[in-house]
Amino acid sequence: MRTLKAIFDFYLNASIHVAVSVISMAGVTFHLLGSSSDIYLLGFIFFSVIVCYNFIKYGVEAYKYIIVSNAYHKLIQVFSFISFGFAIFFLVQLDEKIWVATMALAALSALYAVPLLPRAKNLRNLAGLKVYIVAFVWAGFTVLLPVLDANMPLNWDFAVTFIQRMILILVLILPFEIRDLQWDHKSLRTIPQILGVQNTKRLGVILSVIYFLLTFLKDELGNQEIVLRLILVMVLVLVLLFGKKMQSKYFVIFWVEAIPIFWFGIFWLTDGYI
Repeated sequence: MRTLKAIFDFYLNASIHVAVSVISMAGVTFHLLGSSSDIYLLGFIFFSVIVCYNFIKYGVEAYKYIIVSNAYHKLIQVFSFISFGFAIFFLVQLDEKIWVATMALAALSALYAVPLLPRAKNLRNLAGLKVYIVAFVWAGFTVLLPVLDANMPLNWDFAVTFIQRMILILVLILPFEIRDLQWDHKSLRTIPQILGVQNTKRLGVILSVIYFLLTFLKDELGNQEIVLRLILVMVLVLVLLFGKKMQSKYFVIFWVEAIPIFWFGIFWLTDGYI
């Protein structure tokens, strides 16, 4: 039992779970495009998420995470280094337009964590910007890159989907923001710091509704997309209502992160039935 718990904790602590969540969102995009998933792109996204998240978690935001030992920390570092190698391997298999888009998104991610000049602030420390940077970058990885990979046009439907994905990620971030109230410095001006916990939850519900309504602005829209987006919104609202659970150990880092995996799963299971 201890071995299983240790494996599960490493799965969470090494950011494997969040990487599965992100490639699930990319998988949904491929599904909406009617295109088969590109294993090289999904592999690149998966391993690059592990590298990026572990750098932020155990570098920029290390004060939030307790490492049980230096050996365990070293193990995560080695795993991240290996993941970086795999990310490069998958990236070189992709088209140049993916490289260009990736470099732009990577530059924004770097600015999030690393100051440009000595004594300068990074973008994360500019009040209120944190969640919008994260939402834009992951919308880029899970919408823009699959669209470019599938050689689809950056048209109106792409714009709607991109905005929806940003909103979805913003809503998914809110439980983390609420959980992190005890650690985040007041200078970060996070949403719960500005609005309070209850108003942050209300904002999440409003954003979830807006997310669903934007679906009807698309030119090409099927019944499956409408139904499954509605199911997703219902799940998001339920999560936001479970306020007391947000401080529990696994609720946010496992169950909230698992929502995109669940979303992709129901897309896959209902394919051809709705």
